[in-house]
Amino acid sequence: MSGPGESNTVAAEQGSGAAGIRTRSRPRRFLRNLLLLALFAVLFTVPAKMFVAQAFLVPTASMADTLRPGDRVLVSKLVYRLTSVHRGDIVVFSGTGSWGPAPSRAAGPLARWYRDALASVGLAANGTYYIKRVIGLPGDHVACCNSRGLITVNGIPLHERGYLYPGDLPSDQPFRVTVPPGRLWVMGDHRADSADSRDHPGDPGDGTIPESAVVGRAFLVVWPPSQAGSLPIPATLSRPSLSRPHPAAPRAAAMPGRVGIAALRARR
Repeated sequence: MSGPGESNTVAAEQGSGAAGIRTRSRPRRFLRNLLLLALFAVLFTVPAKMFVAQAFLVPTASMADTLRPGDRVLVSKLVYRLTSVHRGDIVVFSGTGSWGPAPSRAAGPLARWYRDALASVGLAANGTYYIKRVIGLPGDHVACCNSRGLITVNGIPLHERGYLYPGDLPSDQPFRVTVPPGRLWVMGDHRADSADSRDHPGDPGDGTIPESAVVGRAFLVVWPPSQAGSLPIPATLSRPSLSRPHPAAPRAAAMPGRVGIAALRARR
């Protein structure tokens, strides 16, 4: 009689021990799964951030009311590998070495990793970045302002009321520039509160930025929900007529031909 009782007791103790082992292993499995999840997230996020898209935080009101301080935008890094920059695109670009100072590398590797992780989801800025709207492409003649107070691109006036901050003038300072090859003329939508190409006349390119500094195109507001939506190109900046040569260009291009004809007549 004592044998079966002892046998049941031992079985019960063994069962209790197994349950204890399973209980202790659950936190380990949870931590292991959490580490695997974090590893997969890093393996996916880093290449996506480098080549596809990245979230950026809008820190100032220079693009209001299109973008407001605290908005988070999704920036496509892939789009300009497939197509060129268009007038009206909202672009994020690095100001390092031109508009802004070089970022400090005094922080340790752990602090830099933490800052990079926050920047990848748009919770911090890594380096000196700006977000502006492209007004002039390479070769464009951009000027302010005509007799009606409008900015012109290649002699065509821009009707910007649809995206300018309410009450702002197209520009409160005159300028006239021909955008050099490989560069862009950019401006904020809140012209009265935007330090943009107009404010860097002494920098290389007369305030224009190099296309190589462009990180990508902002195409979607993802936060807050009240602001969420796409960022299309305004109609006034997508007109094909803006791409026609500046009126001075045909005359300049025709001069060599006229010289050639005059020389031919002289020889005859």
